[in-house]
Amino acid sequence: MADVLPLVEARLLTALGEPDARAAVTFLGTDRVEVLRFRKEDGIVRYATLGMSASPMTDPTGMLADPLKGPRAELLLSVRGGLADTDKVLRPLAVLAASPQVEGVVVAPGASLDVGEPLWPGAPFTSVLVAEPGGLVEDLELDAPLDPVHFLPLLPMTPNEAAWKRVHGAQALQERWLTNGTDLRDPARRSVPLD
Repeated sequence: MADVLPLVEARLLTALGEPDARAAVTFLGTDRVEVLRFRKEDGIVRYATLGMSASPMTDPTGMLADPLKGPRAELLLSVRGGLADTDKVLRPLAVLAASPQVEGVVVAPGASLDVGEPLWPGAPFTSVLVAEPGGLVEDLELDAPLDPVHFLPLLPMTPNEAAWKRVHGAQALQERWLTNGTDLRDPARRSVPLD
C-alpha cells in the first residue's frame, strides 16, 4: 500500500505551486500535521494541511475503525495577504486537521468547525464552514479500496454567522454571502447582514 501523503503533497504542488513556508504540529497521540503556505501573485495566501489524509476518517459510533476505507481529506484556507497576521492560523488549522484523530470527527462539506478562539490575532472568526471540494484542488483518486482524498475549502465564519448557520443551514448561509457579495477572503470582514 503506497503512502498517501507524498501523493497528496504532489497534488497540492501541481495545483498551487511551491510553498514558501511550512510548519509542522504534533499533538499527543496523533500523527504529525503540516501546514503549507502558498503566496500567489494576486495577493492571495493559501494555507493547506498535509497529514490529515494519512488515515481515513471513521464514524465515531462505529464499532471498529477500518484502516483503509473511509473518507480522506485535507483542508484549504484562502485569505487576502497583508491585511492581518494570518500566519498565526497555522496552529488552529493543524488542530482542525487533527480533529478526526482526536475527536473522531468526520469532516465533510456543510460542517462547522470551531477552534474556540480567533483563527489569528484580532480575527473576527472562531469557526469555519467546510465547503464543497473540487474547485481549487481536484480530488486525488487512490487505488482501491482507498477512498479519494478531498481538498476541502474552509470559509471563515463570525460567531453570528455560525449561530445563524446552525438554525438555517450551510446552504442558506452561503446564499446570504453570495447575495451580499461577501468577500470571504477578507481576513477582517464583518458579519454578513442576517436579518
